[in-house]
Amino acid sequence: MKLLPILLLLALPVVVQAQFTFTTNNGAITITGYTGSNSVVVIPDTTNGYPVAGIGDNAFAGNNNLTNITIPTSITSIGIAAFYGCINLAGITISDRVTNIGAGAFNSCLSLTSVVVPASVTNIGDYAFFYCTNLTAITVDAANPSYSSADGVLFNKDKTILMQFPFGKTGSYSIPGSVTSLADEAFGMNDHGQYPFPYSACAGLTNLFIPGSVTNIGDHAFSHCADLTSVTLGSGIASLGVEAFSWCGNLTSISIPNSVTSIGDVTFYYSGLINVTIPGSVTNIGVGAFGVCSSLNNVIIQDGVTSIGERAFNYCDSLTNVTIPNSVTSIGGWAFEYCTNLTGVYFQGNAPSLVSAVFAFDNNATVYYLPGTTGWENFAQLTGRPTVLWNPQVQPGDPIFGVQNNQFGFNITGSSNLVIVAEACTNLANPVWSPVQTNTLNTFIGTNGTSYFSDPQWTNYPGRFYRLRSP
Repeated sequence: MKLLPILLLLALPVVVQAQFTFTTNNGAITITGYTGSNSVVVIPDTTNGYPVAGIGDNAFAGNNNLTNITIPTSITSIGIAAFYGCINLAGITISDRVTNIGAGAFNSCLSLTSVVVPASVTNIGDYAFFYCTNLTAITVDAANPSYSSADGVLFNKDKTILMQFPFGKTGSYSIPGSVTSLADEAFGMNDHGQYPFPYSACAGLTNLFIPGSVTNIGDHAFSHCADLTSVTLGSGIASLGVEAFSWCGNLTSISIPNSVTSIGDVTFYYSGLINVTIPGSVTNIGVGAFGVCSSLNNVIIQDGVTSIGERAFNYCDSLTNVTIPNSVTSIGGWAFEYCTNLTGVYFQGNAPSLVSAVFAFDNNATVYYLPGTTGWENFAQLTGRPTVLWNPQVQPGDPIFGVQNNQFGFNITGSSNLVIVAEACTNLANPVWSPVQTNTLNTFIGTNGTSYFSDPQWTNYPGRFYRLRSP
């Protein structure tokens, strides 16, 4: 019987006193660190007779043991990166007296699935809930004067700025029509120059609709959204920020509206784009804007673009032909570097200003220019690529012009070895041009090249019109 009290004593749970470091200022305590090893931590509301009013910068940062934390109602401020990198922190309740959540406060809390922001919070620092890969919902109390939420997404109070899309949220998403701006890294992340970057941002986001109310897309807004396949850009967007869609490997096409006037640096870098049309409303294509888009095989640059930045299309090794409009006056260094399958560059205006490395390692490329344009005398020497006058002409007075062997045809002459595409349509008022034949002018008459074009389908149409274009 004398052993019973001892056994009962041994059966009681062990209580470990949490170990905190703190500072005292004006009669209030700020927690600056935690030296204990518990996974579940309760912060006291008083210590040494003083109220605990704040959690300091980096106080729990990198604590991989921490799974749940209780914050008392005495706390009014959560510091910068207070819980940064607490990868196992899954349970946290933000006190309804907290007014400030510091920048990066819960950054990289990988196990966090939901967050409720109370009405008391009037300041949320940048990247507060950034890279929480399992976070599917950020919910803001309706009485909060500074912030709001809808469908688990964080906005400013009047929902004009989309601030943070939870990284764990999946599927399609339509941005509300009240939104005019997307914050930097709203859906994406900055890789800080690391190459290659091993992580994805909103990895489950697949389809996105951006309404016409949005005028600005911030820097890195969708960078590293690896599963993003479809984006609809509204007609109000004026600028695409730096790295806005970089590293979106499954994004194969995007329609850039005529409202866009600027494409930022590295905007589509390392994306999966196959086809892109750059409207004439854009005046500048930023540095590296389409760099390392290895699937990009068709680029249409419309008249209006005046400058193409350094490395704008470098390492686009599926690109075979590109036409540079008359409006382009400058091309930055290495703009088409390592476009190893590039065979034809067609200039529609005078030679732009550029540096010698524009076509570095494009060993198959030939530069073509139009009759009457200027500045081509030293272009080949400067770029290291052959420069050829693009001057194909149909020869209507040739004896073989017309029907031969039940096929309509004609000779085409021009600079030696020009590659041209003959197209046809049936209605000049509303033409729909279709390619009929690709010809290389490699039969020579004097210094000119020549090739015979014939259309075996000419009898299938009541009328047939033809034109020549570059590949």
